[in-house]
Amino acid sequence: MITREATLKDLDTLLEFEQGIITAERPFDSTLKEGKIHYYDLRSFILSPDAAVIVVEDQDQVIGSGYALIKKAEKDYNQFKEYAYLGFMYVLPEYRGKDVNKMITDALISWAKSKNISEIRLDVYAQNEPALKAYEKAGFEPLLVTMRLKP
Repeated sequence: MITREATLKDLDTLLEFEQGIITAERPFDSTLKEGKIHYYDLRSFILSPDAAVIVVEDQDQVIGSGYALIKKAEKDYNQFKEYAYLGFMYVLPEYRGKDVNKMITDALISWAKSKNISEIRLDVYAQNEPALKAYEKAGFEPLLVTMRLKP
């Protein structure tokens, strides 16, 4: 297995992965609309100098993905002016549990460090215990829980 930056030739596969992510997240988020939806502008991420879309390949098949996007700090009181936001983490079901997500996360962290970014963040559903464990294993720690109420 190898990691590499995605190219526009990967876009069709990456769009399929996006729908896989949405399908996996629907049980955790009742606010998602039905039908096909899109979270990401993958084309612009692939082309942007402020983003990296990483894929893992096994025998010339893309089996996993993730991105890092440099964002400006939302608050002027943060110790950092910008941070890398990780997202689009997806691994084909038959490759889960084989450290593919770790390969992607490690590559994205390395990319962020190469851009002199010292803060890296991601969002994960609180009920998604396998993802929480994977990110904690990679060194992430919980920071904030978003609560909601639908009156």
